[in-house]
Amino acid sequence: MKLITYLSFAGNCEEALNFYKEALGAEILQVSKMGDSPMEVHENLKDKIMHARLQIGENELYMSDTFDPASIKQGNNVSLSIQADDIPQLEKLFDRLSAGGHVTMPLADAFWGARFGMFVDKFGIHWMFNCELKKEPALN
Repeated sequence: MKLITYLSFAGNCEEALNFYKEALGAEILQVSKMGDSPMEVHENLKDKIMHARLQIGENELYMSDTFDPASIKQGNNVSLSIQADDIPQLEKLFDRLSAGGHVTMPLADAFWGARFGMFVDKFGIHWMFNCELKKEPALN
């Protein structure tokens, strides 16, 4: 079993898909447009994304535009959390993805022994970043 997060957008899914691909060094596995489906779709939705899959390391992210853009309340119902392997990776990804967004908690050492930060990206998605700090060996 694996956990996959699905993000819905109000018409800018393709822009978000390409941004996340570049910022995370990810691979686009699938993009299906609404107009390619056998369903009857309004003309202004035919070029919108019905379903997209993005491979990020060992994880996948699913994304789509919605048939009713007014129904989207961007970012307030989803938080994505990334556990980085090291501080340089954490800082690099945090900086890339937060570009154009709003940092709500800058990266800083946290009481639970990790560097942690949060932001809302330019698409209204909430992100949390965490990296465990290396512990110094105890001296006897």
